Amino acid sequence: MRRLLLLTGAIVLVDTMFFAALTPLLPHYVHEFHLGKAGAGVLQATYPAGALVAGIPGGIAAARLGVKPTVLIGLSLLALTTVAFGLADSVWTLDLARFLQGISSAFSWTGALSWLVVAAPAGRRGQLIGSAFGAAIAGALFGPVLGAVASFTGTGPAFGAVAGLALVLAGAAAATPAPTPERPQPLRMLFDALRRNRTIQTGVWLCLLPALCFGTLSVLAPLRLSDLGWGAAAVGATYLVSAAFEAAWSPVLGRISDRHGRITPLLGALAASALVALLLPWPRQALLLAFLVVCAGFAFGSFWTPAMSLVTDAAEQSGLEYGYAFALVNVAWAPGQAGGSAIGGAVASATTDAVSYVGLSVLCLVTLAALVRYKEAAVPVTAER
Repeated sequence: MRRLLLLTGAIVLVDTMFFAALTPLLPHYVHEFHLGKAGAGVLQATYPAGALVAGIPGGIAAARLGVKPTVLIGLSLLALTTVAFGLADSVWTLDLARFLQGISSAFSWTGALSWLVVAAPAGRRGQLIGSAFGAAIAGALFGPVLGAVASFTGTGPAFGAVAGLALVLAGAAAATPAPTPERPQPLRMLFDALRRNRTIQTGVWLCLLPALCFGTLSVLAPLRLSDLGWGAAAVGATYLVSAAFEAAWSPVLGRISDRHGRITPLLGALAASALVALLLPWPRQALLLAFLVVCAGFAFGSFWTPAMSLVTDAAEQSGLEYGYAFALVNVAWAPGQAGGSAIGGAVASATTDAVSYVGLSVLCLVTLAALVRYKEAAVPVTAER
């Protein structure tokens, strides 16, 4: 179990590291290619758009080919697209490479997390998902550092190193034993679960909502920090601190959700996110805004572990393949991240940043009011016993 957790953590770490590396480079690309906030939002949105397109195919691959082939497809494509992004010299090549990298991510995440959850007892599922997600956040932690390094050394060498790590992990995954599907489930079971299972519907929305928040933050915060006088290194340091807190908190949050249920930490995440989204538009000092960005990362990131655990709990109870369950998570995350980046950037460009942030706060408050009435079936640790 420990070896599989390390492998899963390393896979999502490398994937997330490339995704987060764009954040401190965004002002550079805006200047280099004359992008506005809307154009920056589109560049951010192409990655989750690729993940959305590949979300269900990734689930089909995990359910029919098995988790190991799905991971190998994702890692191979990751290596190719990371090199392409590092060498891109125009807007359309950047967008295309980022879109294809999103496709690779859908396969890597679905395969790796399904592989982990298949081997996990229900009473430890939240802790293991939290630990793997902590590794993913560590990738987000090193991503801005990678982006800051790339701003000095050039994107080719920096992103080429990420491609090399992806190939090493592909070799490690190929050497690790994995279960193979005996009787693949038909695709209609995924759509039936999404249409009829209220718990899965709730979990999917609670994966989409923080993606909306992060997508908006990833466009507006770096540009605002840049306007207030901070360069790529300072922006990268802000996200480094944010990711460090989130990575340390994620496994703890997983244990809390195992012992006290998935809903309790989700209520806290909704309340904290609504508050911090209201505060983000107003600082006029870079240091104060950076502090709020760190708080926002902590609040928004508190959704992932309990929400993903809620989806996998419901999948187990309804007999749905875990590959399909994580396909639903990808399908939820991707339009949220893309919508937050593209729509949040466009709305802020047409009006002000405050309009985008206040809209997110209202969504969190409405969801909080609805979730307060939700009754969880059983605490996972108690159910396992």
